Amino acid sequence: MTRWYECVLCAEVTFANDRIAFLTFDEEHHRVALVATTTYAPPADVPQVGFYHAAFTYASLGDLIATYERLLSGAIAPYRTIHHGPTVSLYYRDPDRNAIELQVDAFPDAQSAKRWMSGETFTRNPIGIVLDMNAYVAAFRAGVPEAALLRRPDDL
Repeated sequence: MTRWYECVLCAEVTFANDRIAFLTFDEEHHRVALVATTTYAPPADVPQVGFYHAAFTYASLGDLIATYERLLSGAIAPYRTIHHGPTVSLYYRDPDRNAIELQVDAFPDAQSAKRWMSGETFTRNPIGIVLDMNAYVAAFRAGVPEAALLRRPDDL
């Protein structure tokens, strides 16, 4: 599990022993804590009520796409890619099947995102549009402006 988070988040271990690991990817002492104090039951095969996912935000669409490509080259693929409107989000499962979201904000600030979320497009579809990441990355690499790619495809 520690190696997976090191890889996915480009994190470093700040402390680890045989039962606990603290990892960070910035100036903080830790952003992720992994603890193995007892034997755990296997994860359920069907969705359960409770913790859904943790989200990590990237500074730019380019950073998110670079991470997507890096992980894909190491056989770590998202199980869901979606343009929610406020974010472009890639969802992954760690080895214990916990979900993490890697995302980039589509708006320059929270107030702009909140205004957009009160509009017709989000009201009509608050979940978003599934992305074909191959086509999305190709558009980014072909020079389609980031502002155009960050606009949700059904936002008329």
